[in-house]
Amino acid sequence: MIAGAAGLFSLQAVAQSSGQVKASEAVTLNFQGAEIEAVARTFASITGRNVVVDPRVKGTLTLVADKPVSRAAALGQFVAALRLQGYTLVESGGLYKVVPEADAKLQSAGVTVQDGASAHLPGGNQIATQIFKLNFESANNLVPVLRPLISPNNTINANPGSNSLVITDYGDNLRRLASIIAALDVANATDVEVIPVQHAIASDLASLVLRLIGVSNTAAPAGAADAAFKTTLVAEPRTNALILRAANGAQLSLARALIQKLDQPETGSSNGAAGNIHVVYLKNADATKLAVTLRAAVSGNVATSPAPVAAAGAAVASNTTGGQIQADPATNSLIITAPEPQYRQLRAVIDRLDARRAQVFVESLIAEVSVDKAAEFGIQWQGALGQAGDGIIGLLGSNFGAGGKNIINLATAGANGVVSPARGLNIGAARRTNGVYVLGFLARFLEDSGSGNVLSTPNLLTLDNEEAKIVIGQQVPFVTGQFTNTGSNTNGTVNPFQTIERKDVGLTLKVKPQISENGTVKLAIYQEVSSVLASTVNAVNGPTTNKRTIESNVLVEDGNIVVLGGLLQDEYSGNAEKVPGLGDVPLFGNLFKSEARTRKKTNLMVFLRPVVVRDARDSDRLSLDRYDLMSAGLLANQPVPNNLVPINDSPTLPPAPASKPAASASAVPAPLVSPLITTEH
Repeated sequence: MIAGAAGLFSLQAVAQSSGQVKASEAVTLNFQGAEIEAVARTFASITGRNVVVDPRVKGTLTLVADKPVSRAAALGQFVAALRLQGYTLVESGGLYKVVPEADAKLQSAGVTVQDGASAHLPGGNQIATQIFKLNFESANNLVPVLRPLISPNNTINANPGSNSLVITDYGDNLRRLASIIAALDVANATDVEVIPVQHAIASDLASLVLRLIGVSNTAAPAGAADAAFKTTLVAEPRTNALILRAANGAQLSLARALIQKLDQPETGSSNGAAGNIHVVYLKNADATKLAVTLRAAVSGNVATSPAPVAAAGAAVASNTTGGQIQADPATNSLIITAPEPQYRQLRAVIDRLDARRAQVFVESLIAEVSVDKAAEFGIQWQGALGQAGDGIIGLLGSNFGAGGKNIINLATAGANGVVSPARGLNIGAARRTNGVYVLGFLARFLEDSGSGNVLSTPNLLTLDNEEAKIVIGQQVPFVTGQFTNTGSNTNGTVNPFQTIERKDVGLTLKVKPQISENGTVKLAIYQEVSSVLASTVNAVNGPTTNKRTIESNVLVEDGNIVVLGGLLQDEYSGNAEKVPGLGDVPLFGNLFKSEARTRKKTNLMVFLRPVVVRDARDSDRLSLDRYDLMSAGLLANQPVPNNLVPINDSPTLPPAPASKPAASASAVPAPLVSPLITTEH
């Protein structure tokens, strides 16, 4: 019997007198508040082995047995009592060491390897290191599961290279952990299954199902579970199917159930077999342009939204807009592939953008008035002093101008029998000399006047924010190059070659209106008036064109008139030729001079008025009003009846449609000028 300190001393006395306790003898333990070092010496006598106590081991323990126990059982109870105090007994090289539990993993020499179900596990209260080799489960996955089951002073580590666990703990706990590991290390991952999707879109369904079953694609931290056997769900766009590989049977059943519930036809949808593919026919907008706008809007919204969660290794669809929008130019329609909620959003946007756009009726007035006046007056003299046969004959006279205006040219032409005087009144006198009449006096009087009144009223009707253009004129050829090739022939053949470019000459009007919220119209205007100078039509270097261009941006209220630009030009030129001295004498000097004066005045003004046409009623009312004006003008300008010429009618417009809407005359804007062209009879 071993009892307390007294028992310890009596046992020592017994040991001294009769030797150590025999292995077959039973002992009764009764230690009450005994020092740990003293109890360790007692068990050294019981086990017959040396026991070393670490200096850091301090304190007392109480160990009591109701009945005698075997020596091995007594040692086990002693180790259990030490374990409660935070100490343990480590066997190393036949020596027992009593050390703190935290250092036991460094003192223990027992290392065993468990491969499958076979292993040599240590005793219950003895600390040992065990290596568990895994066949199916990942070692990193089991670390967070087993860590709470191991005492804080002992360790568990994973070796990913060999997929094994290294655990240092008490023998009885190692046996329990071996059972847990054996139960978890099984082939849980299922085979790959292909699930066809009938109604939904596979790429959209994949991310949704993964989020519902709680699978994340975020990387696991060091030492935490990895994604070796996670559930993977991949969308196959070509066959619209899902490829599923579940971590276990439970997740497989859950994923199947979710896919079956979500892959249902849309309730209350009138799209029929088309499913998520919708066709929208446009009334006013251009399908190609609207498709580009909608795709940009949808992709912009998705770019700012959180990215969908997908499993590691899962394919991410390249189309992140949640739908596709394509245009069919032939039918001016949109083909939208999207789920019903997103289609309803897109349809609401389409209905707003496909509204009837307002139009702008642009009236312009180009008024040009020109007056040309020219006046010429001149007197010229020529005569000879002397008789035929005289040694010296004198000449006296004056001549001005050139060509048909010059007296010498006319006298020479008269001697040759050809006389071409200039325009105007020509008064001359000829003197007969040696049988030949020679022009000796010429007086010219000319007054030329011309006027022009050009009135152009080009009108345009165009959509809001759309450019319109009208060209009224001719295409005039302009020589841009010429080349003459004599060739290599001996006969000297000449091959002339010219390049000609034709340009529009006349009236050009380009307008791009933009209607603001308050009804103001912004106009981007380009207007050109060009004409060919009549005197240069047959010029060697080609004709010369007069060109007037206006390019501007203006703001005009609906129905108001704005002046774009104008030209007020007044030109004067004078030319005088005279005999010095004599030409300056008042009144008498007119006999010795020639004078020409010209004056040209040009007035050009350009006016413009935009009228906003917002609906079909305004358009019909405006068109029919102009139609009636043109029809009435044609009826009023029929030819005067003539029996000698049996063509007494000109073409007229047919009657206006009977569906003309009733509207007051004041509702129709009066034209800037009447578009009719009247002819004087």
